[in-house]
Amino acid sequence: MPEKIARIISIVFHPVLVPTLGMILLLNSGFYFSMLSWEAKRFIILVVFFTTSVLPLLSVAILALNPKFDLTMTKAKDRIIPFLSTSVFYYMGFVIMNKMKAFPVFKVFMIASVLVIIVMMLVSFKWKISAHMAALGSLAGAIFALSFRSGANPAWAIILVVVVSGLVGTARLLLNKHNLQQIIAGYLTGFTILYLVIYFV
Repeated sequence: MPEKIARIISIVFHPVLVPTLGMILLLNSGFYFSMLSWEAKRFIILVVFFTTSVLPLLSVAILALNPKFDLTMTKAKDRIIPFLSTSVFYYMGFVIMNKMKAFPVFKVFMIASVLVIIVMMLVSFKWKISAHMAALGSLAGAIFALSFRSGANPAWAIILVVVVSGLVGTARLLLNKHNLQQIIAGYLTGFTILYLVIYFV
């Protein structure tokens, strides 16, 4: 894989974009909540985009005003404050979803994502874990849990997520952003937490 392609893949499937892309995928994968009206789907997507993309990016932009802040966040501890602020924004998304008179799976998705971010934040005190892979692992865990709970079989969505996960993991390795252990740890963290919370809650 050429380095340029690896960079493009890393940007397109950045952790601040995966929740929105994932929600669009979930809403069109044939699960029971696919029956929602377009207006309801649009509202859900906008809430997810605002709380998981816009606000986290804005907080990083504010942090970047401090010359001591490393925007590339190469060190694990550089990620602690962004993770903390992002967990707050995700929780805001959970609160908004909680007020919706719709399927509870969306608020469960948000609160489970908060747990993933908190775990990554705690790990970052000692070690650098892949946020890219945690985001994709979370999406995969959500799809598998929903599949087993509802009896649905969104094969194309599962294949898509698995393929994208492989591409992103490869890209992160080629760019020397993470080693294999960090990539596997990130993916398993996201997958395990989302699967367990959505399946059992």
